[in-house]
Amino acid sequence: MGKWNGMMPADNFLAPPTPADESSQPVDQTPLTIAAEAAAASTAEDTESMESFPELLAEFQRTHSHQAEGNPQGKSGTVVKIDAEFVYLDFGYKTEGVVLRTAFPNNADGVAVGDKFPVTLKGRNEEGYYELSLLRVAQPKDWSTLEEAFEHKAPVSGTVTGVVKGGLTVDIGVRAFLPASRSGVRDAAEMEKLVGQEITCLITKLDVDDEDAVVDRRVISEAQAKEAQQRRYAELREGDLVTGTVRSLMSYGAFVDLGGVDGMLHISDIAWTRVNAPEDVLTVGQELQLKVLKADPESKRISLGLKQLAPEPWDSVESKYKTGQRVTGTVKRLMDFGAFVELEPGIEGLVHVSEMSWVKKVRKPSDLLKEGDSVEVVVLSIDLAARRMSLGLKQALGDPWADAAQRFAAGSVVEGPVTRLMKFGAFVEFAEGVEGLIHISEIVADRRLNHPQDALRVGEVVKAQVLGVDTEKRQIKLSIKQLIPSSLKEYLEEHNEGDVVSGRVVEQAGDGFVVELGEGVRATCKEGVKPADSASTSSSGGLDLSSLTSMLNAKWKSGAGSASQGSEALGVGQVRSFKLVKLDREAETIEVKTA
Repeated sequence: MGKWNGMMPADNFLAPPTPADESSQPVDQTPLTIAAEAAAASTAEDTESMESFPELLAEFQRTHSHQAEGNPQGKSGTVVKIDAEFVYLDFGYKTEGVVLRTAFPNNADGVAVGDKFPVTLKGRNEEGYYELSLLRVAQPKDWSTLEEAFEHKAPVSGTVTGVVKGGLTVDIGVRAFLPASRSGVRDAAEMEKLVGQEITCLITKLDVDDEDAVVDRRVISEAQAKEAQQRRYAELREGDLVTGTVRSLMSYGAFVDLGGVDGMLHISDIAWTRVNAPEDVLTVGQELQLKVLKADPESKRISLGLKQLAPEPWDSVESKYKTGQRVTGTVKRLMDFGAFVELEPGIEGLVHVSEMSWVKKVRKPSDLLKEGDSVEVVVLSIDLAARRMSLGLKQALGDPWADAAQRFAAGSVVEGPVTRLMKFGAFVEFAEGVEGLIHISEIVADRRLNHPQDALRVGEVVKAQVLGVDTEKRQIKLSIKQLIPSSLKEYLEEHNEGDVVSGRVVEQAGDGFVVELGEGVRATCKEGVKPADSASTSSSGGLDLSSLTSMLNAKWKSGAGSASQGSEALGVGQVRSFKLVKLDREAETIEVKTA
């Protein structure tokens, strides 16, 4: 293949811009210089393909023909219009060319109609406009031009002419080989689509004698992508609203493509409500409008927020919820220390385990609740700064101790099962959430107990009398023995005033005597004390107690007796008949006189 002779001399190869040109040149060539160095380093991996290029090219020439055409590269364009997406330039063709605004620094904010820029023709878009690039591309005209481009590591333009074994052929003024690995596409189908397209590439090998040239397209694409990425990072500001596409989902959030750069949408910034997993809300490929929370061009990290585009639910909490208010919510999560209840999307409150029941001690929330339960609760406290709300479940049920003093007044009788036995007494539940204590001394009256279990058992239903109520301490004192009839009460119920009964004088009290009428039954006799000997003595001068007991038992049962009758003066130890002169059943007192 002979050397290609262009229509323009080699000195028309794009030279470094003059000072006047520098002001209108918006693209920094540094990324491409780096790209050229990277391409040179990557050439080794394609050595085998490059060595076979002359043979591959010869084979291609036998089956293809190519006629050189003018290459409209390296032109100057004049800005004629600017809209929200494109900058339109007149570059000498009947139809205008377009460059994306994002290709300019600051999204073309400083660009004005009439400004001139060096441009490169890339092709046509669907609307019929020519697609232009601000990338300064060399336009080779002969081998000397190619040598200059190779020496300065400057990008050149070319047309892909065909697919060959191991890669593509490209017309850059001469036939060049583009290895498949450096084409920037993934498979053969995509390589076929490149045929006929204008591409920008870098010469990585040039042998004038053997007329051998190898080019690299991928390194240019990567450099352009990196340059666009740097512009995008520089453009983003905290607070900006952006549109992006969900690229991938992770357990901690989603990566969103913002047009060449990725931003992180953390799981906590997806919604004001709790999100257990990003896939519950988002799908790959979904388009979202987001807010930039943080953008750091140096670390290339962008934090995004989705929930920030919706009103913050807590902003209205102060006006909607008050302490003591009764509200309805749904149990969302159960923890060891309590349950979180959602009152509305984004508003949750905690029901601590201690605020769940008046009736029993709740060890874990699952004893009473399960996720999804609808519950009525009372607002106990609100902390707007910390975004926290304390709720009470038992308060919504009503405090059973609130009116305990009225419901269980002293002297009233209650009934319920024994719930616990302690060394000092027994607890009895006689209303939901209300327990009372029967002290060990108030269980029985006829004997002393060592432990309440000697008389009671857990679960046994008993009746007890209320002795006192302390609502502040939530304590009620009970007694069982107060409900057991005593011998005195029975005696008062069985007798009337005027009855004559037997009794024994047991002691002298002031001007009278105390008379025992039965076991535990004593009366007062106000008759005067007169000196007298005991009516009954033993042979030794003392009282015969054994014979006296037998006699009293017989007298008490018969209700009358005539032992030591008559006008004999009363004395301790005498057994006589007495007349009941006064029975006070309310005060439980009896008064007698000798019959």
